[in-house]
Amino acid sequence: MDARNYMDLLDLQLLIKETVGEAFAGRYWVKAEISSWSPRANGHCYLSLSQSRGGKPVAESRAMIWKWHYPKLKYYFEQTTGQPLQAGITVLVKVQVSYSELYGISLFIEDIDPAFTLGEKALERKRAIEKLTAGGYMDMQKELALPDLPYALAVITSKTAAGYGDFRNHLLCNPQGYAFRLDLYEALMQGEQAPSSIMAALLDAGQKHYDAILILRGGGSELDLACFDDYDLAVTIASSPAPVITAIGHDRDVHIADMVAHASVKTPTALADLFLDAYKAQDDILDRLFARVQSASLRLVSRKELELGALDSRVKSASLRLLSRKELELKTLDTRVQRAVQLRLGALLRDTDALEARIRLGLNRKLSALDNAVLQALGRISRGLLNKYAAHGRLRDNLAHRIHFAASARQSQEWSALALKEARINASDPRNILGLGYVLVTGKDNKVLKTVDKVHVGDRIGVRFSDGSLTARVDEVFSENIDNNQVNIA
Repeated sequence: MDARNYMDLLDLQLLIKETVGEAFAGRYWVKAEISSWSPRANGHCYLSLSQSRGGKPVAESRAMIWKWHYPKLKYYFEQTTGQPLQAGITVLVKVQVSYSELYGISLFIEDIDPAFTLGEKALERKRAIEKLTAGGYMDMQKELALPDLPYALAVITSKTAAGYGDFRNHLLCNPQGYAFRLDLYEALMQGEQAPSSIMAALLDAGQKHYDAILILRGGGSELDLACFDDYDLAVTIASSPAPVITAIGHDRDVHIADMVAHASVKTPTALADLFLDAYKAQDDILDRLFARVQSASLRLVSRKELELGALDSRVKSASLRLLSRKELELKTLDTRVQRAVQLRLGALLRDTDALEARIRLGLNRKLSALDNAVLQALGRISRGLLNKYAAHGRLRDNLAHRIHFAASARQSQEWSALALKEARINASDPRNILGLGYVLVTGKDNKVLKTVDKVHVGDRIGVRFSDGSLTARVDEVFSENIDNNQVNIA
């Protein structure tokens, strides 16, 4: 074996330690990301500092904070930034470089600058906003239209969140009885995993048809709400097919999630008021329409009454004029008949007297026969005149009766048409139908149920009464198609 110069590993390590100690004798401010964080029971805190470029790590080093520095550094950082020291944040720390024969190079942290971390987060938030603006995500949700009566709502929050309970009670227990369908999609609302959890819930809700998707929580510290500045979460909100409305519960700050959403409110209760106000606005429109229909109906009734009054007056006036004209004609005819009869009787009497004078001497036997003939002729003439006068009277009475009957029939027809229109107007009001004891039942697809064939055990149904609504779950289904011998216990 050739003789070679070598040294022990320990000697090499001691040489490196001496060299490092001489080269890095001072203190250095270092910018790095905390990649791991491990406080120990003995009071020391061990961590790893790293740096990445293009999403890949390019440097990493062991670090630690001695127990005589750790409590005050931790308290100072958290009081200034409002967030704890933890993995995943970028910090500016003052370090001493140390080399150990067993563990290699380590960095002992002696101080930390919280203002740098705040600046980094603000810069990161600014870059995310600029990127979202350049990608057109800031206005995508604003182009979606919220329905006038949003009914089906997806709620993304924690089931145990106080804000969710306040929102649900305020929305569903409204005094007006407005009905809504709420579907809960549970998600983490703070911490490192919150953005991915909320995104998963958004994607799940986006596969179904909802009038709006709501993201809410009951407020929190600046750190608790930091997840709502996540870029990927903002892209997912902007890309949602349904309008997304946020109610994170903060009073001062506006998060990126609020900026890209269709709309945002401060609190869950204010979010409930947003939907209640939408229903109240539509209710006011219906009230105004009802008032307009009622006013139009009254105007129509008044106009028809005036028209009927005018028609009745015209019929009466025309009837009176016709009767007067017929009476005048009858009187004129009666006068002419009487005059003609008188003239005829006078002529006959004169002729009779002349004949009687000329033939008295030789025609005594025919006098009785002639008198009888004259009397018969006078009887026939009188009866004819009386029959003609009676016929004219009957004609007059018949005309008056027909005119009165036609006027009454026309008036009845107009009243019937008016009553039919009023009945149609009243029948078209769905509240009157519900007020009779009927109910409106909707299925899980929010469509009106007309048969039980599409209803299954366990389905949720909505029941609308005239004074409110309720939701129920189906325990049993009874149908002739299923079992003709089964008796509906309801």
